[in-house]
Amino acid sequence: MSLLDSLGGLIQQYASGAAPAGDVNAHYQQISQAVPPSSIATGLAAALGSAGSSGFGQMASQIFNNSGGTQQAGMLNELLASAGPALTQFLRSNPGSALSSILGGGQTQVTPQQASSVPAEEVQELAQRVHNIAPGVVDKVSQIYAEHPQIVQTLGAAAMALAIRKIAEKHATA
Repeated sequence: MSLLDSLGGLIQQYASGAAPAGDVNAHYQQISQAVPPSSIATGLAAALGSAGSSGFGQMASQIFNNSGGTQQAGMLNELLASAGPALTQFLRSNPGSALSSILGGGQTQVTPQQASSVPAEEVQELAQRVHNIAPGVVDKVSQIYAEHPQIVQTLGAAAMALAIRKIAEKHATA
């Protein structure tokens, strides 16, 4: 019996919208170990996109702040790639920002070391702006963090419960 099979009842409960009693952190850990990263990305995208642009910006900055340099660089590079012309506007409106300093010389990507110097507030503002013009960025950021499911736990119980529900819906019928 696979781990996913042993979690069948738990998955069915979340899929039906009736979160079972118990620790959502423990449930998330169990389920994230049993499903592929693509399933985690689906759940995370639902959680990150659930509150519109401002909610995405806030949650993106939260997971950014709780990530290592490699994940931070991955998120920032995805936001920068998705920003298009809005990036120029963002940099002009924030001339003293860390990102303006990093990207001022024509650089188009950030390194993990550079990413770790960018304040979460800048990430929040950039994420909100990018989400407004390219809502699909939620899926792209989710794919980055699907490889690091433990970071998702920093979003809190409500976001994790929503992520679990989406993961469960995907696997309840599988």
